[in-house]
Amino acid sequence: MIEKEAQIQALNDSKIFKSLVSFALILSIITILYNIAEGLFSIFFGLNDETLALFGFGLDSFVEVISGIGILHMIIRMKRNPVSERDEFERTALRITGFSFYLLGAGLILASLLLIINNVKPETTIVGIIISVISILTMYALLHYKLKVGKALNSDAIIADANCTKTCFYLSFILLASSLSYEVFKIGYIDIAGSLGIAYFAIKEGKESIEKSKSEKLSCSCEDNCH
Repeated sequence: MIEKEAQIQALNDSKIFKSLVSFALILSIITILYNIAEGLFSIFFGLNDETLALFGFGLDSFVEVISGIGILHMIIRMKRNPVSERDEFERTALRITGFSFYLLGAGLILASLLLIINNVKPETTIVGIIISVISILTMYALLHYKLKVGKALNSDAIIADANCTKTCFYLSFILLASSLSYEVFKIGYIDIAGSLGIAYFAIKEGKESIEKSKSEKLSCSCEDNCH
């Protein structure tokens, strides 16, 4: 009787585990699709309205897609077996992500200097305000549910991914602050300051991604703890 109850409990635990991993998989796919859409809209309107902060935000979204693919690959592995280390695919994705962030940061700094020299100002930053608000709401929801699933599964990998998602959350606030401030004061340097803020976080993310790619251990090098 006790053995039968233990089997039923093990079966229920297995079903819960599979359900949680499937939810984590859905969150990962949503993250990738959202970043693609966000990147397309941000780059289009960033170019159209000549706002470097929004354009840089869009490029950052596409780099996040590369990182997201690595996470998706990891969660697919989790559906088969418990995951305690990164495989070569995930480490390669981290390296590509890291170098892409470095290039993005350097490009934004260079573009900011050119805008200052040529005294170029955005036509409007209204779209930046809209996209940043949507991004803040979306990233908050993704962060909340990733942490919830990660803790339920006791998965350092998913918890680390959730905590590192906070960078996207912070970037959205930078875009909102710079876009909103420009609409109020119409000072071109505000948009440039926003793009430099994004460049700073891009370089910081690049460094973290490169560091993580050097280790097989699943950990988060973000400022926040992963537990």
